[in-house]
Amino acid sequence: MRGPVVQRPTVYAALTCTALLLTATACSNAKAEPPLDRTPPATPAGVTAQAGSATSVHVMWNPASDDRGVTGYEVYEKGKRVKTVVAPDTMVDVDRLAPAKAYSFTVRARDLAGNLSAPSAAVPATTPAPTPDDRTPPTTPTALRGKVNGSGAVTLNWGRATDAGGGVTAYDIYQENSRIHSARGTETSTRVEGLRPGTVYTFTVRARDAAENSSKDSNSLDLKTAPGPGQGPSTAPTALTATARTSPTGERTVVLSWTQPRTGGEIQEYQLYLNGRFATTIAWGAPPPGPATYTFTVTDPPGTRYAVKLRAKLPDGKWGDFSASRTVTTAG
Repeated sequence: MRGPVVQRPTVYAALTCTALLLTATACSNAKAEPPLDRTPPATPAGVTAQAGSATSVHVMWNPASDDRGVTGYEVYEKGKRVKTVVAPDTMVDVDRLAPAKAYSFTVRARDLAGNLSAPSAAVPATTPAPTPDDRTPPTTPTALRGKVNGSGAVTLNWGRATDAGGGVTAYDIYQENSRIHSARGTETSTRVEGLRPGTVYTFTVRARDAAENSSKDSNSLDLKTAPGPGQGPSTAPTALTATARTSPTGERTVVLSWTQPRTGGEIQEYQLYLNGRFATTIAWGAPPPGPATYTFTVTDPPGTRYAVKLRAKLPDGKWGDFSASRTVTTAG
């Protein structure tokens, strides 16, 4: 005769926390939730606002800091939000404004948790009167020159431009065809910050008037920021030139020439970038003697402008620093 069935308690390999353990310490396998982020970012500093035309104002500021990182910025005009900017950008054009009117702007930083900093100090800007039917651009800024200020900034100077329609309202600083900074139309010098250590930058300046007409580029200027701590010598190709040519049959080409960097080994491969994007890999079976050259065919319409730069594949397999950028316009 079968005896009574005895119900034994099930023993689990991983025991839950008992009331006694909970009073002494947290369960060892429990995951603590990260604390809520209630700390706002630092208030943006260095805010400037300058009229770029009769209907727009260019606002800039210095990057703000946050214990977990700044994700964006909000620009306000007299307390009303008019623009939202995604980090790391620190400038924006506020447009659709009224001509000949005074404005006041502030900037607030925003973090991943949505915390907003306190508003920056308010900065004023007054749009100029409109200049109807002004289609004549200002003259080209001249004699662009500059100096490096450590590993993250440069100071630029240029000759003043003129404008017959109502005066120069702003000078726009370009790096590889991208506007990265603006100065007032009354200024002929500015400081550009937020640059990377040990990097070659190619700057040009354009003058702009109240009708948003922009001048041609000034002369280009190459400046290399100081290396950062522990950063070795530059591995960028130097003396890059870009020449547009058209064959008797109408084929349009661009001829590049440059001096290879000294890396202690052979370089047999380069990456070519056009307008900031990777275009092709240049490779040789053996390193070319003396200056390296490369010719590529272009199919875009005559008058197309390209920004060209290179970087070498180093003997250790890594890609080196970028060369200075060169601009070239294809001929007809």
